[in-house]
Amino acid sequence: MAPAQGQFSDHSDGVESKDRAEGPSVPPAFLAAVDALRSARLRPELEVEVTRPPQRLAPHAYALEAAVVDGEDDLADGRLVLLHDPAGHDAWQGAFRLVTLVRAELEPEMAADPLLPEVCWTWLTGALDARGLSYGEAGGTVTRAGSHYFGALATRRPATQIEIRASWTPRESRGGVPDTASHLMAWGDLLCQIAGLPPSDPADAADAAVVTLPQRRGPQV
Repeated sequence: MAPAQGQFSDHSDGVESKDRAEGPSVPPAFLAAVDALRSARLRPELEVEVTRPPQRLAPHAYALEAAVVDGEDDLADGRLVLLHDPAGHDAWQGAFRLVTLVRAELEPEMAADPLLPEVCWTWLTGALDARGLSYGEAGGTVTRAGSHYFGALATRRPATQIEIRASWTPRESRGGVPDTASHLMAWGDLLCQIAGLPPSDPADAADAAVVTLPQRRGPQV
């Protein structure tokens, strides 16, 4: 896959390794998985930035923030973290794990759907399945939160936010490296779907690009 157009911001390289201060001990499989993430082509509505990953979740980690942008409006945003433990992890059933937080505000009609949490979860699994990805041990939560405004804020419309927190194990290839680029593209599909955008034509992927996310406060995993 050709490198993505555009560049990630360089305020952080997004990589955490407990062995980092001791020299070049980052596993080649993890470096290859990170390189694949940085090569992924995403829909042009997505703006992506490398960010500092959480610590202590795994020996090695890499994190991205993204937003679905329409003009000056963020329709949805999220964070994706790649974790790697070369020794493997019993709960993951593998050496890699992807962890995400995705959130967006919903239209009132959609927010009132009693099956919304189940539908949102199928958006995640459906995005992975649609790209033919092999994964396991998927789990997470879907949270719907409503806000009603009173007093000086009474003129604002009620708002509902949906939040998906999830993780899954990307299956590794024979070389021991999962197809993280395709997992990132599936995650981008999920972000766009929860933002209310129509599905994209896979044939348009060659014209899409990873671009820099404006400096902003991002969601926390």
